[in-house]
Amino acid sequence: MILPSIINTAQICAELGIQRAIISPGSRNAPLTIAFVRHPKIQTYTVSDERSAAFIGLGMARQERRPVALICTSGSAAYNYTPTVAEAYFQRIPLLILTADRPPEWIDQLDGQTIRQREIYGRHVKASYELPVGQTESDQWYAGRIVSEAINEANANPPGPVHINVPIREPFYPEEGEEITFDQSVKVIRYTEGEVVLPAELLTQLRTEWQQYPRKLIVAGQSNLSSDLCQLTKDFSQNQQIPLVADVISNFHPVDSAVKHADAFLSRVSAPEQLQPDLLITFGLSVISKNLKLFLRKHQPKAHWHIQPRGVAADTFQSLSRVLRTTLEGFFQAANDWDKQPSNYYQTWQNQEEQTIKEIDSFVNLPENRSGEFYAVSAVLRNLPQSSSLHLANSMAVRYANLIGLPKGLSDVEVIANRGTSGIDGSNSTAVGASLVSLERLHVLITGDLAFFYDRNAFWHTYSVPNLRIILLNNHGGGIFRMINGPSRQPELEEYFETKQQLEAENTARDFGMDYFRIDMTLNDAPEELESLLPGFFTKDSKSAKLLEIISDSPTNAKIFRQFKARD
Repeated sequence: MILPSIINTAQICAELGIQRAIISPGSRNAPLTIAFVRHPKIQTYTVSDERSAAFIGLGMARQERRPVALICTSGSAAYNYTPTVAEAYFQRIPLLILTADRPPEWIDQLDGQTIRQREIYGRHVKASYELPVGQTESDQWYAGRIVSEAINEANANPPGPVHINVPIREPFYPEEGEEITFDQSVKVIRYTEGEVVLPAELLTQLRTEWQQYPRKLIVAGQSNLSSDLCQLTKDFSQNQQIPLVADVISNFHPVDSAVKHADAFLSRVSAPEQLQPDLLITFGLSVISKNLKLFLRKHQPKAHWHIQPRGVAADTFQSLSRVLRTTLEGFFQAANDWDKQPSNYYQTWQNQEEQTIKEIDSFVNLPENRSGEFYAVSAVLRNLPQSSSLHLANSMAVRYANLIGLPKGLSDVEVIANRGTSGIDGSNSTAVGASLVSLERLHVLITGDLAFFYDRNAFWHTYSVPNLRIILLNNHGGGIFRMINGPSRQPELEEYFETKQQLEAENTARDFGMDYFRIDMTLNDAPEELESLLPGFFTKDSKSAKLLEIISDSPTNAKIFRQFKARD
């Protein structure tokens, strides 16, 4: 029979808002699988590869802003969740991880599929729990309390992954004719969070300090797309004449006045002291731009305020002086009528941004630069449809997009990237997960060949994703290493850093039923062919996913990239 605590786990999950579960097949997790699959309010998916399954769940959770349950069997299956768990932790995405396990008396007894699973994810989860093996009334109360606490903790600000290890004894399967009944009156504990508001005396103190800093700068870290927040930030920035620096993953591209190309000009400004802020105001998570980090670490502000309601705040720029425990809305509304000081600082940043946009447009369209990835990514971004989600794999894909930037007018495009740990694993799977729960939007993934082939099992399932479009930049290796000074000068570059490979994606597309297109950027007519193909490629009238493979030459890409960095 399936134990009452397992059945109640599924019921409590449903009561606390978990609507989806990703299950990887196994025997030890059979009771969890059956309980979740048979629950009428939980939609379940089966994905065999636990690493891909977990990233698919991550994509769903990020898209819907609510926890997704991940369920696997015991042993190494649980370890395959680890890259996703770390990504979710640093990107603050809620996940409920349920790992089936052997009962405690069999740990370290050389039994099959048995490892030390208790607290297996270490400090990369918000909390770790283990359900009791017993089924007394007290055990069932304790198990239910754990499940409620875990889900509430996953949702609590800042959200993140939580782990419940579930030791299960045999038998795993219901008896013939046995029915599973979910207790609608199961005990559930709910957490309620209130608004975080800065006290009046602190606001008075901040206002006094505000007047001491004539040159103020706002830097937005990785955030979810919010039209309301964009409008609020735009109004505040323009009213106070404070430049807003926002790279592509911040999702502040709808703010036309934002400085979106700081990475392209900060390493080459002639008078960097003119851009040095007195007060730095930050919010959100990571930024892509290494140049921005280096600039602000070298040209430090006198004060740095970070806005974050709860949780530990990072000191990325080595200048953090205050953490303001409030919402961005609360701070901007309070500070919007604070005194403005005359300064040309705002316009100095705007001038750099406007000049850089002109330089990028000119550079991309030079005939000698149209044969590589730089031009290809630019063409993709220019043809990106409104109301789509743009997924960016790590390494060069996200860097190209950040340097080039999204064109104006794409106010409803959300940018998604796994920048919690910035690994190449899971990019395909994250995009698949988002596509599965957001069928009304087109999901566009720009990825490199190593990231793509590394995560091919993202497509190894039976679910259709006709709204997925993949742009595969295939230069037959890790092209980023040709663009980094250290490895690019080493004789081991091609074999041990770039890790050259000869794969192309046509067979992968055929295996998983995708429509396949191929363009070779080394051919003379490739730019025109690409521009002609993209509008049709992005239409939604498709019964399957589409994959466009863009072939290029790695040395040529590196040459173009170096010329861009050294442009006059």
